[in-house]
Amino acid sequence: MLIRVEHTTTYRYARPPRAITQILRMSPMQTDGQHIRRWSVEPDFDARIHQGTDAFGNITHTLYVDNPPHELSLLVTGEVETTDTAGALGQIPERLSPLVYLRDTALTAADPAIRDLAEQHAAGPALNRLHALMGDIAGRMRFRIGATTVHNSAAEALSLGEGVCQDYAHLFIATARCMGFPARYVSGHLFREDGMNLQDASHAWAEAYVEDIGWIGFDAANGICPTDRYIRIATGLDYLGVAPVRGSSFGGQNETMTVHIDVKDMRASSQQQQQ
Repeated sequence: MLIRVEHTTTYRYARPPRAITQILRMSPMQTDGQHIRRWSVEPDFDARIHQGTDAFGNITHTLYVDNPPHELSLLVTGEVETTDTAGALGQIPERLSPLVYLRDTALTAADPAIRDLAEQHAAGPALNRLHALMGDIAGRMRFRIGATTVHNSAAEALSLGEGVCQDYAHLFIATARCMGFPARYVSGHLFREDGMNLQDASHAWAEAYVEDIGWIGFDAANGICPTDRYIRIATGLDYLGVAPVRGSSFGGQNETMTVHIDVKDMRASSQQQQQ
């Protein structure tokens, strides 16, 4: 597929801050399953931008803004050609040992209910166990926007029995780690086949490391391994490590933020226009 993404983040202030510093994790890396045709990060305000990579190997852009206006927008656009690898990541440079991803965080700490879930998937071949876990989580949880916030943990989401994609990812990660599999959080974009191109948030799923195979993606929110409809952006121990935007501001009052994401299949759009 050829997927085009337009990701607009707009900030408004009753009184602008004196300065803003932000770290963006919004740019994808090249993998066996995705070829980056073009990608850009464009603020509509004066800013200094420094591109780098973080400890996990994610592409980062650090923005420094002095005396911002009352309203400012950041536009991230690009086109990525994707292929279906059945969730297998393939060969990409890894800065860290997979064992790092056995580490718990506050959002992925296991409680007795998660440990019990892990015990239910303790036997069998590794891939079968992970696929069964993904299906189990999909059956236990109900997708409901607003049920949780970015601060809710995997244990809280399991107790509620509902949440959004980040909750499914956190629960899969927490349980997989209990099962002995290194697991990590993945942020990205999903082209939806239901025609919902316009979205107000990016997507999230998990990856687990299997010996002799490598990293494999599991999207428990949809009950499938990632396909060519997915664009992989960043990875980390949990959501807080891969949040698209994190930063701080000095001064200011009453900040509001809105996000609009448009994800399109360009080849399908082109075929429709030719008909």
